[in-house]
Amino acid sequence: MIGPLSRAMASIHITDIEAAINHWRARTPSSNGGALCPPLLALAEVYALMVFRRHEAIDDGALPAAALEAWHDWYQTTPDTPCIAICSTSQGDEQCKGCGRSFAEVQHWLAMSPAEKRGVWRRITLEGTAWRFNRYAERAAEGPQGAAVAARLPALPTGH
Repeated sequence: MIGPLSRAMASIHITDIEAAINHWRARTPSSNGGALCPPLLALAEVYALMVFRRHEAIDDGALPAAALEAWHDWYQTTPDTPCIAICSTSQGDEQCKGCGRSFAEVQHWLAMSPAEKRGVWRRITLEGTAWRFNRYAERAAEGPQGAAVAARLPALPTGH
């Protein structure tokens, strides 16, 4: 079941290309007034074509090697799994209340490609219904930036 399901998610959304560009801009700022480092240039070319053609996503297999390598470098800085250790699929739910993934996505997560995983992340983030985005947002906070976000969340009433 994961084959057809995952192939539909094997594209990289333009927002991930933008995030990878910003990653490289922060990592290697231009020192001579505008020259881009090779990974940033590779991603910028892909981004420009996507914008020009009005494409929201690009198949991961269609990315030039340099752009895919630059995207993978950014991807390594993102959390791998949306799991918050409250898995309702183990209780029989088809959709996990904790992270928002389907039973098949939870079961096959380790076999999924980075682009497939980002597709799932995009879907669950847009849905925003999983507990990781509301009730248990502090569990989902990852790293110093996530901890700062969690600190600004309103406290839940005791007894819930």
